[in-house]
Amino acid sequence: MEFHAQCTLRYQVRERSTFIMNVAAANAANQRVIDDSFTVEPAVPVDEHVTPELGNHYHRFVAPPGALTVRYEARAAVSYTLADPATIGGTPPDRLPLGSVPYIVPSRYCQSDQLMRLAFREFGRVPQGHRQVQAICDWIHANVDYIAGTTGTLTTALDTATQRAGVCRDFAHLGVAFCRALNVPARFVSGYSHDLDPPDFHALFEAWLNGAWHLFDPSKRISRPGFVRIGTGRDAADVPFALIIGAASMRDMTVRCTFTGAGADGQEPGPTDQAVTIA
Repeated sequence: MEFHAQCTLRYQVRERSTFIMNVAAANAANQRVIDDSFTVEPAVPVDEHVTPELGNHYHRFVAPPGALTVRYEARAAVSYTLADPATIGGTPPDRLPLGSVPYIVPSRYCQSDQLMRLAFREFGRVPQGHRQVQAICDWIHANVDYIAGTTGTLTTALDTATQRAGVCRDFAHLGVAFCRALNVPARFVSGYSHDLDPPDFHALFEAWLNGAWHLFDPSKRISRPGFVRIGTGRDAADVPFALIIGAASMRDMTVRCTFTGAGADGQEPGPTDQAVTIA
């Protein structure tokens, strides 16, 4: 399936500032960037870096004082494997790949060690595997209100579990933290979605189950097979869409993602109860 993703971000820069952007679609195991472009107005030199393991694509530049506009667009081909959740079990800790260690320990926004008692009380008796992680998503969706403006850049998974309100980033952080508390490797994922209303960047999480990463959306606001990946990390601290070192404020932002190429069945991706696995 092919998608056209784009964003326009406008800032007011008060003093010379360094921007590190992570808005580019990633080349990943299940995703290929066909073509893309990243532009800055006024024009300034731009450095690029792609992380070798995850494909996170960063752009860095120095902006002078004044109005600043950042634009990105891409065509990306995305493929996911859909499977019966009942066939996906868990992985015992002694069989986890050692590369999953960063995703099973606490991180800045995901204090899994402080949520362990709640996690085991709510999900400890659910059979391990996809069913247990889906139970986590169902609990978050039922117990945390999705309310824009109730949280900020300092809000953690522990805060969300206490305040019971947040946005997609907070839902994803809480899902990651609960998984890690149950010894399930989990990681934060940012991206574009073709059916998010209103359009915006979106955050999900992935859990390592039965030898593969599986995609989950505890906010239940998008069709997971229609998700275009931007960044992958331990939590949002690893993949902010904009890291600004200096003095600048956002004026406005527009984000769009449209479906441009049919899937194998000729249909646009829609909601599914199946497991969504990285192909």
